[in-house]
Amino acid sequence: MLTVRGLTKEFGGRRVLEGVDLDVAEGEVVALVGPNGAGKTTLMRCLVGIEEPEDGEVLLDDRPLDTREADVRGDVLALLDDSAWFPDLTVLEHLDLLARADSVVDPTEVARAALVDVGLTGVADQVPGTLSSGQKQRLSLAVALVRPWRLLLVDEPEQRLDTAGRAWLGEWLGLQAAEGRSVLMACHSEDLVAASGARVVVVSGG
Repeated sequence: MLTVRGLTKEFGGRRVLEGVDLDVAEGEVVALVGPNGAGKTTLMRCLVGIEEPEDGEVLLDDRPLDTREADVRGDVLALLDDSAWFPDLTVLEHLDLLARADSVVDPTEVARAALVDVGLTGVADQVPGTLSSGQKQRLSLAVALVRPWRLLLVDEPEQRLDTAGRAWLGEWLGLQAAEGRSVLMACHSEDLVAASGARVVVVSGG
């Protein structure tokens, strides 16, 4: 589903990524692992066009991956920043709006079900700015429950989750793969890698 060839990225003359090759098959969870500063987040940002690489290509189904195209936006969901909330909407309203934007059937019910899955029903009527850091992380993950996608790109989804939360997340990611979806995540949690059945790709930087 996802093919990356020869991806190279520099910042201020320093090469952060050097000729990265990567494949993510349909129905596969892939975990990018490596020390802080190795370039995992930079790689994810290059894949969705937030950062522009110096060289290389990124393909989705053998076509250039361009998130400006409507059909690509319907296939690829990137959860790389947990601060992009609508400040005046409640948690439930936020998810409901995202579901409606993607023409999901019964968006409010889908949003409510997502809050149950991530354990946020108790804060459904709060605005995101009032949530704890762990609750914000769960809200980020809830976005993936209300929007359609074939490929999920997520940066350190285990951050600020407790043991039970990581166990749920690992099981959920594995279920997504079993249904034919694909996941690429930057990850520091060995437990999450194991629980999700992820294939490990080591990122060592430039």
